[in-house]
Amino acid sequence: MRELQSQEIEDIAVGAAILGSGGGGDPFIGKLMAVQAIAAHGPVRLVTPDELPADGLAVPVAMMGAPTVVVEKIPNGQEIGRAFAALSSFLGQEVVGIVPIEAGGLNSMLPLALASTLGIPAIDLDGMGRAFPELQMVTFHLGGISATPMVIVDEKGNQCLLETIDNLWTERLARALTVQMGGSAMIALYPMTVWQAAQHGIQGTITLAERLGRALREARQTNRSPIDRLLEVGHGYRLFTGKVTDVLRRTAGGFVRGDVRIEGLDSCRDYILTIAFQNENLVATIDGEVIASVPDLIVVLDAETGLPITTEALHYGLRVAVAGFPCAEQWRTPAGLEVCGPRYFGYDVDYKPIETVRLPWA
Repeated sequence: MRELQSQEIEDIAVGAAILGSGGGGDPFIGKLMAVQAIAAHGPVRLVTPDELPADGLAVPVAMMGAPTVVVEKIPNGQEIGRAFAALSSFLGQEVVGIVPIEAGGLNSMLPLALASTLGIPAIDLDGMGRAFPELQMVTFHLGGISATPMVIVDEKGNQCLLETIDNLWTERLARALTVQMGGSAMIALYPMTVWQAAQHGIQGTITLAERLGRALREARQTNRSPIDRLLEVGHGYRLFTGKVTDVLRRTAGGFVRGDVRIEGLDSCRDYILTIAFQNENLVATIDGEVIASVPDLIVVLDAETGLPITTEALHYGLRVAVAGFPCAEQWRTPAGLEVCGPRYFGYDVDYKPIETVRLPWA
């Protein structure tokens, strides 16, 4: 067990936004919520699963909806606690550990803020190792764990309990509720034992996010290349360098969908990169040729600072570097690719691991 203070939260927020692959919600909003919780209630206790009772109850919490909505409909800070308390009460069992459902700016911060507020440990794992747009896209689903009972709440006081026949129906029904709740809502779901979390979760995600954020901060402080340092720590690859020349973005059905066009600079100057996204970056193509796709991570970084740029923050004129990072091994299995490979999102391409990519100018 170790305690997370404000500096660790700062680093985790940045690192989680990198792992979020463009999604997971605004890291700045989440960071403020977590830092405020620590100031009021004390540090977050971060534990590994073996430090908790194996049969104890672990519950993931998160924001559901379009990241573009959260920028304007900022959480009031009470919703996530209400969702958590309602699910705990329904189950009639004390929760011993809080779990992030994914790595993403806001969705990595909400569980930590709640852990500080309630004095319950946060478990150093998640269900994605990155961020994905749909509820069944978690390793807990691959492990046969039900997403329900699930509680979904909004800022107005509305609260719903879902019990569904499978996790795809959980996604469909919860997405419809999210749209009616204004495009974003807070959820508590996938109740499981600590043993199940350890068996099926991706362990060490919070620590990895902290390492990435710290590496970026220290590189900037010592005048080292922040992007080179990130690629070193995260075992990533530089895919492209250029300028954002167009962004087509729309919010519909509880998602933000669109494309960003990046004209190449330096060694990439004769090429154009296009990234399609659905909350998160899904597929990157150069002149129609796919160079990276889900489930690997496609991350847009500020070319100078190395800071991650989420899909809702993309705009004309940004100078960016696009990096690729390998996903967790669970997603490279046939079962994992069926859940979140490129074909699930409607792209008729075979998944190729990021480390096998051959860039046109290489």
